[in-house]
Amino acid sequence: MRGETEVGRLPGISRLGLTAPYWRWCLLSPLVVALGAVTAAIGQAQAEDWPQFRGPNASGVSTSTLRLPVEFSFENKVQWQATLGDGVSCPIVSQGRVFATGMADTKKFAIMAFDAADGSAIWRREFDAGKLPRITPPNSHASSTPATDGKRVYAYLSTMGMIAVDAASGKHLWTAPIQQPAYLMDWGAASSPIVHDGMVIFCQDDDLAPMLYAIDAETGKLRWKTERPDMLGGYAVPVICEANGQVDIVVSGTGKLKGYNPKDGSERWTCNSLIRTMMTSPVVRDGIIYISCQSYGDEKRTLKFALLEWLDTNQDGVLTKEEVPPEFRKRFDVSDRDHDGVLKDAELDTAFQSPENMVGGGTTIQAVRGGGQGDVTKTHLLWNLKNTSPSNMVSPLVVGNQLFVVKRGGISSCFDVRNGDTFWKMSRIGNLGDYYSSPVAGDGKIYVTGENGFITVLAQGEKLEVLAKNDMGEPCVATPAIADGRIYIRTREKIFCVAEH
Repeated sequence: MRGETEVGRLPGISRLGLTAPYWRWCLLSPLVVALGAVTAAIGQAQAEDWPQFRGPNASGVSTSTLRLPVEFSFENKVQWQATLGDGVSCPIVSQGRVFATGMADTKKFAIMAFDAADGSAIWRREFDAGKLPRITPPNSHASSTPATDGKRVYAYLSTMGMIAVDAASGKHLWTAPIQQPAYLMDWGAASSPIVHDGMVIFCQDDDLAPMLYAIDAETGKLRWKTERPDMLGGYAVPVICEANGQVDIVVSGTGKLKGYNPKDGSERWTCNSLIRTMMTSPVVRDGIIYISCQSYGDEKRTLKFALLEWLDTNQDGVLTKEEVPPEFRKRFDVSDRDHDGVLKDAELDTAFQSPENMVGGGTTIQAVRGGGQGDVTKTHLLWNLKNTSPSNMVSPLVVGNQLFVVKRGGISSCFDVRNGDTFWKMSRIGNLGDYYSSPVAGDGKIYVTGENGFITVLAQGEKLEVLAKNDMGEPCVATPAIADGRIYIRTREKIFCVAEH
């Protein structure tokens, strides 16, 4: 045969009795293996990560060109699903693995890893949660979204602090202590870490001792911490802004947007343009920081109105020490200047807050140029929309020329990121109810998750176009993750992976 003849031309081959197909494989196999390794490396390099809350730098935008589904449900186009336990933390994705957290029971906190493609369990690590504090529904003790650098997964639990486990094996590496937060309204912990330049950055703006932490990602040792004494309770995730030749850690909080030096945590700049309570996180694009938020009351109403709304159980217009959470009773005594055992009138105006930062409520959607120094309120605030209708819980989405916001009742608005002009305002997307999950985008579509478990899909663009409304079968508080053409949706108890194929 011709093949055998060709092989026979090679010295010594015919004497070994090897057939041509086998010998050709022997010659080609190293090349095949090498090409396979290169292909795998290229595939891994191209794999999309979603390594923290709302993905890269909390943007909420997928960069993949892979097709994402429009119509799906808890029964349709589900690639896999798994039970996580109670939680509202968001899933994250890195190097082909999905990481998630949940309460294994009322006493145990779990961190889990799954294969991103087929959902097979890779590892599970459980921790004793200890005595859990009070929280207000729909919050959960598993509320903080983990973050990863590909080597380690970092997860926060209020009773333990920051926990690091090995991303490949789940092995517990270190736990860094963080003071347990306290909230006047018993909201409970919900802040999430990010990873930057070998550090785990974590902002804990509570009502007792607000602080910005930088923890060494490898060792768990504290690099630095910066007090934020003029802040009240909030949940904004830090973001990284590169502008004007400098890199800043940017955090929004009570009344102020601030930029910090990543090396030592020193404050570089402040923009004093925000409102009292900041639950939402900023978005950064091209050196510009976009913020949207709504806070109780109006600009002239200080914290006292919220205190009376939440804590004045008998609605007599004053606060007694018994109506205040125990951890705040020392500060109650400081605020009770006439020592009559109640907080009233002028005492309520300054109770539990910094007298240098007495901002009120209201609404705001604004754009701030990064890279400043000192007070940049007059120089870097590009535009500021008041009397709009953002959410107090849902972060804005910046995609294309759109800044998209949605709030309770499924009421959406959309603005031009370049100047704040209105594309549409106060328009319903067809799904009533509460909204806690922030919108995400990919493949020309915007995914908006309602607490009732329905996900509305919109076409990206300057006009409101509803493409589908999809039922996930359970309440949804967490923000979905997107990676490699798949959407990872965390309901109250489960995680679903949906995809077109």
